[in-house]
Amino acid sequence: MSEDIFQGYKGDALDTLKKYNARVWGQAEVETTRGKFIGTILPRSENDDDQHIVMKIPTGYNVGVDVRTIKSMKETGYKKANYKIPEKQFPTTPGLPHVKLFGTGGTIASRLDYRTGAVIPAFSPGELYGAVPELADICNLDTEKLFAVFSENMGPKQYIGLAKAIGKEIEQGIDGIVVGHGTDTLHHTGAALTFMCQNLPVPVVLVGSQRSSDRPSSDAALNLMHAMKAAGQSDIAEVMVCMFGPTSDEYGLLHKGTRVRKMHSSYRSTFRTIGDTPLAMINRKTISPIHKTYNKRRNDRNVKILPYYSDEVTMLYYYPGMKPDTLDALVDAGYRGVVIVGTGLGHVNKELYPAIERAHAKGVHMYMTLQTIWGYVHMFVYDTGRDMMAKGIVPTGNMLPEVAFIKLSWVLGQTDDPAEVKRLMLTSVNDEITPREPYNGYLVYQGGVPEVEDFIRKVHK
Repeated sequence: MSEDIFQGYKGDALDTLKKYNARVWGQAEVETTRGKFIGTILPRSENDDDQHIVMKIPTGYNVGVDVRTIKSMKETGYKKANYKIPEKQFPTTPGLPHVKLFGTGGTIASRLDYRTGAVIPAFSPGELYGAVPELADICNLDTEKLFAVFSENMGPKQYIGLAKAIGKEIEQGIDGIVVGHGTDTLHHTGAALTFMCQNLPVPVVLVGSQRSSDRPSSDAALNLMHAMKAAGQSDIAEVMVCMFGPTSDEYGLLHKGTRVRKMHSSYRSTFRTIGDTPLAMINRKTISPIHKTYNKRRNDRNVKILPYYSDEVTMLYYYPGMKPDTLDALVDAGYRGVVIVGTGLGHVNKELYPAIERAHAKGVHMYMTLQTIWGYVHMFVYDTGRDMMAKGIVPTGNMLPEVAFIKLSWVLGQTDDPAEVKRLMLTSVNDEITPREPYNGYLVYQGGVPEVEDFIRKVHK
C-alpha cells in the first residue's frame, strides 16, 4: 500500500494499519480487549502520538483506539469523506425580514482539521446556510465574511471594522444584523460594539457555539436560528449575545452586551447575565421578554458609530503580596489606562500605594473593578479604599472587569483629559453600571446540600 493512504499515521499505528490492510477513510470493524468498534478510520493528527487509530463511530463522535488493545481489524468498505459543506445561494422570500450575517470565525463557523486534529475557522457564511437550511424560513439573508479568526485573535482592528460595517448596513436599510463569533471573547466584543454602535434602530446579535458543527451535540444550528429570529423579528434594538439558556435545546437567551459573561469552558449554557436578568427568552416560535426595559426597534436609520479604541490599556488582577514593581512595569511600558481587578469591595494592599502615586503623577487613568464578579465597588467603606481614591483610583460601580477594560480602551481612544475620561467612564451607555442589582440578579447555588439537590431534581440544568 502507498503511504498517502495512511494520512498522518506513523510508528506502531501505521504498522497496525498495514498489518490489517486498512486504509484511512475505510469503514472498519475493530476487535479490541475493550470491545468492538465500528466506524470510519480518520486521518491522524501529525502532532499526536503513534499509539492510537482515530475512528468516527456511528454516533458521530471520534474515538482513539489504542493499538496495543487491537486483536483484529477488518476493512468492510471505503469511501473518502468530504467534510466541507457546500455553499448555497440563499433564497429570497417576500415578507420576511432582511438580515445581514457577518462572519468573523469561531466554532460556529468552523470544522475539524484532520491534519492537526484542531478546530479551524473554515466555514464561510454561505456554507453556514448550507448546513442550516431552516434559516430560509426565518429571514432573507445576506452574508459577508469580514474575518476568519478565533475569538482570542479578535481585537481593536476587528472591533472597529465590525462597528463601521454595522453602521453601513443600518444606513442601507437592513432589518437586523447577526455576527458569528467565537465564544471565548464574545462578551468583550459585545461590550465593544455597545460602546461603538449607539442609538441602534435595529438588533445587533452576536452568536457562537460551544461545540463545533461536526459534533452531534453541536449548538451551532439552533443558536444561529435563534440569532436570526432575534435580529429579524425582535423589537429589542440593542447589542445582544444569543446562546443556549439551559444545556438542553429548549430555548436560548438574549443577553445585554454589557452585562454578559462566559461562565463555563464547555457547557452549552455557558453565557450568563451578571447582576441583572437576561433581556429575553427565545425559541424558533416566540420571543419572550424578561427585562422590563430595553431600547426598542425604530424605523429610522439614525445610528451613532463611534469607532474609537486605544490599545494602551491593560488589566491588573490583584493578588495577595503583589509588589509595586508590577504596576511600575505597566506604566514604564507605556500603558495610559489600568483597570484594577481588586478584592472584596475594591481593595489592594498598601505596598502598592507608592506605585499608585507614581502612576497617578504620570497621568495614568486607574479604575477599580471586582474579582467577585457580582456586586459593587464600595471604596469608601474602609480606609484602604478611601486611601486609593485619594491617590487617583476611581471606582466603577458594578461594571464587569472585562467591560471596564473595553470601555476604558474606547474612552482613551477619544480623550486623555482626566475629567472627561472620568465622565465618560461613569456615564452608563447601556447598563454597564446599574443603580441596583435585582434580587434575582445574583444566583449561585451550592450543589450537594439537600435543598439545592431537591431543587435540581425539579428543574432543567
